[in-house]
Amino acid sequence: MTGTARGSGTTAPGGKYSCNPLPGHGIITRPDATARHNEAHARHPGIHPQLLTLRLLDHAEKNWPQLKKVQARYHGSFAYITGVLPGGEQIPLFRLRYGGSAHSFGFAIYSPARDRYEDAVLLTGLPIGSPQEALDTACTVHLAAPGHQPES
Repeated sequence: MTGTARGSGTTAPGGKYSCNPLPGHGIITRPDATARHNEAHARHPGIHPQLLTLRLLDHAEKNWPQLKKVQARYHGSFAYITGVLPGGEQIPLFRLRYGGSAHSFGFAIYSPARDRYEDAVLLTGLPIGSPQEALDTACTVHLAAPGHQPES
């Protein structure tokens, strides 16, 4: 995986991917932020949106060949992660909520039956963890054949 996240000065090894958030996206705020729904939010100093996306792209490439790519959109303290299949179909996977560090995010999995995100525990048994653990959990539920586990 490689590429440069525009405007961030962040380069991922290999040059295969780039992260270009849409206007109004790419922002994570503190959970206690009081900004209104449609106002611009201040970025949380603990995680940069392009870095989060690059971490997920790298992990997906190594562990989830069923995904062509991973997309993220940001709203307030939430990151909404969508998987893109080789045929171009997009499937919502999960939602992350910033939890105070780059390795501590609340997790909610997308429920196609209810068409919403629901708080859930990761494969580790915890309700919080890294974005990579969240991706593994969501892909195990949504994509994997029974008995498949990610390599790392």
